[in-house]
Amino acid sequence: MDVQQKALLNYCIALGDDSLTLGHRLSEWCRNGPFLEEDLALTNTSLDFIGRARMFYAYAAEVEDQGRGEDDIAYLRDCREYRNFLINELPNGDFAFTMARQLMVDAFDVGFFNELSQSSDTMLAGIAAKAIKESRYHLRRSEDWIIRLGDGTEESHERTQNAFNALWGYAAEMFEMTDEEQQLVKTGIAVKRSALKADWTTTVHAVLNKATLEIPAAAWAIGGGREGQHTEHLGFLLAELQFLQRAYPGQQW
Repeated sequence: MDVQQKALLNYCIALGDDSLTLGHRLSEWCRNGPFLEEDLALTNTSLDFIGRARMFYAYAAEVEDQGRGEDDIAYLRDCREYRNFLINELPNGDFAFTMARQLMVDAFDVGFFNELSQSSDTMLAGIAAKAIKESRYHLRRSEDWIIRLGDGTEESHERTQNAFNALWGYAAEMFEMTDEEQQLVKTGIAVKRSALKADWTTTVHAVLNKATLEIPAAAWAIGGGREGQHTEHLGFLLAELQFLQRAYPGQQW
């Protein structure tokens, strides 16, 4: 495998990891949602992310061409081999925390997949064309919820403000480019994520203003997910996610 293929493989796996970890977190809301309609909505959003992960992993397996499939990539790697953004692996917290994270991720995804749909790699462009439609819907939902929660009761306002304060430093990682991504950008394959920050900031700040929430101070930032450096939470997430496959190797639905 040459350098370009290796970079593409890692790129696909990282994008799959982003989708799988957040999809799994959202699946944890199944039967725990605040009311039935939102329970179903969160579960459907989870399925969108997991379906997206499957497409990225399947393409990664094709690029690698070593006999691995999407299940092998998802279930048979340890936490240090995952490359997802840290924000996606954090525990759900309360509903305000989950929706604050969704707004931050959804606003990023809309910009990212819009650009990826123009990729010179036709497979990635095709995945992005499907994902952008989902992401626009996800963003409308998270925007509506943040405005309702922020401009709602005193308690909902406080919980939502606390959620953004706790999450804000995780946003920086979404716009930091790896060396491999920089190489893929030059060939028109990858998205220059650093160029998405201005639009993301405009979108998220506008929603927080409507929600009567304060913009958190950018006094701290944390990253490392793309290099395999994770919070303690990912290990517990993978222990649950991977249990069945590791207990019964090779099993398929």
